[in-house]
This record gives sequence, C-alpha cells and structure tokens, in this order.
Amino acid sequence: MSATDTIALTLLIVDDDPMMRLGLTAALSQQADFTIVGEATDGHQGVEQAGQLKPNIVLMDVGMPGTDGIAATQTIKAQWPEMRVVMLTSHTDETEIIAALSSGADAYCIKGTDVEALANAIRVAASGAAYLDPQIAQKVMQNLTPARPKTAGNEGLLSDREHEVLELIVEGLSNTEIGQKLYLSPNTVKTYVKGIMNKLVVSDRVQAAVAAVRRGLVE
Repeated sequence: MSATDTIALTLLIVDDDPMMRLGLTAALSQQADFTIVGEATDGHQGVEQAGQLKPNIVLMDVGMPGTDGIAATQTIKAQWPEMRVVMLTSHTDETEIIAALSSGADAYCIKGTDVEALANAIRVAASGAAYLDPQIAQKVMQNLTPARPKTAGNEGLLSDREHEVLELIVEGLSNTEIGQKLYLSPNTVKTYVKGIMNKLVVSDRVQAAVAAVRRGLVE
C-alpha cells in the first residue's frame, strides 16, 4: 500500500505516556487516510479496546507497566489475527527486539522516527506486508549467525536485479522506496519481492531478510 492509497484506516494508540499519545494523535490525524478511534494507557486496556473498537491498526508501545506491549500484542494477534499491530519502542536493546519480533507484530519502529516514515510503516502493515525500522533491522542482523561467504549453491539463485531488491529489503525499505531508488514501478518491485520470497522459500519480507543474511546473499 503506497502513500497515494486512499483506503481509510482506523487506528488505536496504546501508550502509557500521555504526551506520546497526544503527539501521535495530533501527527497521525493529519494523514487523510487515518482515523484515530481510541487510546489506551496500558496493554490490558489496549486489548480490551482492540476487542471493542476493532481497529485496522494498533499502534503499540513496548514498555508499559502491568501488561506490556509484547504480551498485549500476543493476545491481540491470537484473538484477532487480521488486526495489524505496529510496535513502537524507544530502545534498540537486542533482547527486547527479539521478544518483539516473536510477539507477532507486523511492523517495528523506533520512537522519534519522522511522521512520514511512521505513516509509511502503518500503511505497509495494513497492506499485509511486514516492516522493520532500519535501526531494528541492523540489530536483528547482528544477532544472527555471521553471514557465510557466498557459496556455489547460492550462485545464480537470484538475478542481479533481485539481489539489488533484496539488499534494500534488508535495509528496511518499503516497496515504494525500493522503486524510487531503482526507478521501478511499485508493481514491478512487488513482482521481484514475490520472486525472491519464492526462491528463498519464505513467506514474508522479514524472513527474506533473515534468510539473506544467514545464507550470505547480501554483504
């Protein structure tokens, strides 16, 4: 889903910091396709409101007292798998990131990212794809087994263009951003991404990025 799409998205903001909630509400309300339908102050309340309001997107803080964002996300995804969760964190701690990745959230962003980048992450998640903030992606890579040198088994697996697209996926770029960098249409990028996932035998972009590093397909 690109920034030009006009499909209306309903958002629930879950954060224990009132100033953060205020700022997110003010900033995201400026997006023509976003409607803020509710706010929650902790994970428990977030799960309750998710069930009552049925938003398209839950914007979830990680660190909250009581039920934290990771536990709340696990509950939401178990009860309403179609609901998309965009997780926000102020930390790049490896343990927290891995726990967040395991919770089932659809997008992972660092607090303080600019509004357009956050809005893009929300739209990517709403489209059914996964999104990783580049800083988080870098931390994930550092937690993986160091990349092995390219082997004969990997040679020829992907075309040169697919390698270029895969490298940008690993950097955390969306399809739209990849298209802008490589001068390709969004549909063409989508086709390349689908081909890459088929060749790597993975089901989403995050798994493709992990597989790329583990198999030494990117530097």
